[in-house]
Amino acid sequence: MQENLHVTVAAVIEQDERFLLVEELIQGEVRYNQPAGHLEENETLYDAVIRETLEETAAYFTPTHVTGMYQWTQPESRQTFMRISFCGELGTFEEGRQLDEGIIRPVWLTLEEIKQCQPQHRSPLVLECIYDYQQGHRYPLELIKHIV
Repeated sequence: MQENLHVTVAAVIEQDERFLLVEELIQGEVRYNQPAGHLEENETLYDAVIRETLEETAAYFTPTHVTGMYQWTQPESRQTFMRISFCGELGTFEEGRQLDEGIIRPVWLTLEEIKQCQPQHRSPLVLECIYDYQQGHRYPLELIKHIV
């Protein structure tokens, strides 16, 4: 396994033809991403996407399907990311919840608005995940086996 491999999860959430993204500050610049983040020690991928969505949007998320798996190497740092993308149901928002450091706010954007801000995407994975979701990619959660 590569020393610089980072396993991440992302939530693709759509309501009323808008997608839930987060606006975040990365090295002084505003970037857009799905609610997403790194897998933590002793955590399942399923639990990670629930936690990351709550921490970044203050919303409760229930994954229903895997929509894709993506390998991407960041050109400058040469770090490789393995992202597992989920879709599912969005629950209630926890009013007043403190968002993760660096997160400015959650935003609902149409696909056209997301395309327009593409230069500000955290990575090319943002649109790839949405495109796969729109193409109907839905795999059962059982695709991922957590062995203890």
